[in-house]
Amino acid sequence: MEDILQAVERILQDKPLASIQLFVLYQSWLGKTYDEMSKTSGYANHYIKEIGSQLWQDLSVAIGKRVTKKNLHVALRKHLQESSSWGKPTTNNEKIFLSHALSQAKTSYHGNQIEKNFKRKCSLEMVFSDVFSASEIDYPSGPVPLGSPLYIEHPPLEELICSELIHPGCLIRIKAPKKMGKSSLLNRMIAFAKEQDYQIVYLDFQEADEEVFASLDKFLRWFCIYVTRQLNLLPCVDDFWDTDMGSKVSCKIYFEAYLLQYIAESPVVLALNEVQRVFEHPKIAQDFLPMLRFWHEQAKQDQTWQKLRMVVVHTTEIYVPLKLNQSPFNVGITITLPPFTKSQVQDLALRYGLEWAADSQGAKRLESLQAMVGGHPYLVSLALYHLSGEKMTLEMLLETASTPMGIYSQHLRELLNLLQKEPELMSAMQQVIASDDKVELDAIAAYKLESMGLIQLNGNQACVMCELYRLYFSQQLAKYSGC
Repeated sequence: MEDILQAVERILQDKPLASIQLFVLYQSWLGKTYDEMSKTSGYANHYIKEIGSQLWQDLSVAIGKRVTKKNLHVALRKHLQESSSWGKPTTNNEKIFLSHALSQAKTSYHGNQIEKNFKRKCSLEMVFSDVFSASEIDYPSGPVPLGSPLYIEHPPLEELICSELIHPGCLIRIKAPKKMGKSSLLNRMIAFAKEQDYQIVYLDFQEADEEVFASLDKFLRWFCIYVTRQLNLLPCVDDFWDTDMGSKVSCKIYFEAYLLQYIAESPVVLALNEVQRVFEHPKIAQDFLPMLRFWHEQAKQDQTWQKLRMVVVHTTEIYVPLKLNQSPFNVGITITLPPFTKSQVQDLALRYGLEWAADSQGAKRLESLQAMVGGHPYLVSLALYHLSGEKMTLEMLLETASTPMGIYSQHLRELLNLLQKEPELMSAMQQVIASDDKVELDAIAAYKLESMGLIQLNGNQACVMCELYRLYFSQQLAKYSGC
């Protein structure tokens, strides 16, 4: 959100806007009332008004003209036109912001008048042709970069995580199937922690060589050295390691007597990503994970351990090949990433520059995409990427979605390969897709299919997550069963 509204922050001389300010600005641009904002966000109406009033005052001072909620569009447009930067090439973020904002403005409460005003000054067609180029959008792969206008927030998860992170000794666990946005969320949490002047230790277990997992002792020594280097301290593991006391106790003493002592009063965030790599080594996991749990419990009674804030991130597909019937690490506050809502899909479509998505008819067209992929963040983003580049129409994309020629073929094959290794899950999935109603599954099979993101559960009652999975697995499982 911060970079989508980069133009406004430049007016404020790069003064960072708080999330609540961004929310009020964005909703005001769409013509929402303070009362509507209050109901949507959960904040009190008077607080929203106070934030808005201060924001309009800051903008008024910055541009030298009165800015109010009612004249926001006109005031900002006029200022940008009159500023020296109006005729200069815009950055990619500004282009996406303007395309999104103008599209939204046309359908907002004041939309008709705004469109008339723009047409008096310049052609809307010329504006839109200049503000967005699909070739400047990167292919959806990996975490959404910090500052990218393509990041969609998950209210209230971001606020919940940030509020939890300031609690001494907290432990946050972020879990979801692959490509749901875990790392993107983690990166924003880390950015928030840096704003609080917390020290950051980011550890991705995919970086570890396989030999690191040869034994618990070797793993914990590597873990201690890695954290020490991240804190810009000199490793001195041997000074604290005592084989008679054991690796876990030695590791605890090293953190307690060395690392947490040398970081002064500043909290340190230990962000552990791709922790499923540890799950793959049960002998390591059965000691390492309880150790983290114990450290979290220590913080309730020991001020030294209150400096440590831990965040653990892992995928849930790992439960299937490892024969796990439940998460091996249930502790702290758990964050499960949900799929995108219809409004979020429409928001993202506009950020991709799809102007047709701005009105009610466009929103209705997007409902077919929502039904096909169930709001899965990666699948939605991949579709919008192809649509923004005019590589195919929405109708063509949906028609070929479940076929080998479709844009989701690799994602679907990965899920099929995982299922093919688990005959009992294949059978359970067949039951789900064969029924138009919810079906009751064995609790373990239901848990694993949900962990793969294939089904939705209500108790043990299961239904397929989306039409894409129904179509694809109907075809593939029929072949598998010899039908």
